[in-house]
Amino acid sequence: MSEREYVLTLACPDSRGIVAAVANLLSEHGCNITESQQYGDHYTGRFFLRMQFVAEARDGGAADEDTLQGAFAALAGDFGGADGSIVEWNLSRRDARPKVIVMVSKFGHCLNDLLYRHRSGLLDVDIVAVVSNHPDLGFLADSYGVDFHHLPITAETKREQETRLLELVERYDVDLVVLARYMQVLSEELCTKMSGRIINIHHSFLPSFKGARPYHQAHTRGVKLIGATAHYVTADLDEGPIIEQEVSRVDHTHSPEQLTAIGRDMESVALARAVNWHAQRRVLLNGEKTVVFD
Repeated sequence: MSEREYVLTLACPDSRGIVAAVANLLSEHGCNITESQQYGDHYTGRFFLRMQFVAEARDGGAADEDTLQGAFAALAGDFGGADGSIVEWNLSRRDARPKVIVMVSKFGHCLNDLLYRHRSGLLDVDIVAVVSNHPDLGFLADSYGVDFHHLPITAETKREQETRLLELVERYDVDLVVLARYMQVLSEELCTKMSGRIINIHHSFLPSFKGARPYHQAHTRGVKLIGATAHYVTADLDEGPIIEQEVSRVDHTHSPEQLTAIGRDMESVALARAVNWHAQRRVLLNGEKTVVFD
C-alpha cells in the first residue's frame, strides 16, 4: 500500500453545501482530508477552498489521479452560478514543484536569498534558470549551479527580448516567473499571456516614492514606515493582486544606507513567502485581490 497526497483548490460562486459535497466525494473515493481551509467573500459572492488529502493506492481503496480529476470535473460543474459565473479548480500532487525562472537586473539580494533557500530545501520550487538584462549577476547563478541567460534590452529590442524570454519559458517548461528586482516594465502582451504566473517585489512607502533611489527619497521626507510588497504582475504597473507585505518602523536616526539595508531584508522575506505560498497552491485570485491560505 502506498499513499499519495494531493492539493485541491476551488473558486466558485458561494452557496451552501460546497464543503460537504467535496468531503463526500473524497470519502467515496477512499481519501482522507489532512488540511482544509475555506473562505466566503461576502462582497464578491465568491467561495474559496483549499484541501489537502491523502489517497491510498490499493485494491478496492482510493481512486487514482485520473479518476479523481474526472470526479472533480463533474462535481465542479454543479458549483457554477445561474449567471454563468466562473468556476476555477485545480487538483495536483502536493509534492509537485513548479519550475521557476528568476529575473533580475543589478540588485542581487532577492536573487541570492531565493537561490540559498532553494539549495537549502526551504522553497517548494525548482529554480531552473536566471535571466537578466545585465551580465553582472551571472557569477551568482553559476555559484549555485543554475543556468544564467543574459538578455539585454533597449526600447528598440523590447519585443525581441520578451520573445526570447518566452522561448526560455517554453524550453524549461516554466510554471512561474519571479521578478527579483528586475528593473524593466513588462509589456501588456507578456503580462496577459502569463497572467497569474509572474510575481514581482517592490518597496512600499507611505507616502510612495517612485523612480531612482527611493530609500534616499524616503529619508529626505522623514518617513516612519517602510516596507515591501509582493504581488502578481498585471499590465497596471505595480498594481497587481497583493500576495504578501512586510513593514518596519523607522525613525530620524536611520541613515539612507540603513533604510536600504532594512528594505532589502524585507523585500527578500516578502518575496520568498509569496513564491512559496504560490508553489503550495495557497494563493487564489479574487478579482483584483487574493485569498491566501497560510
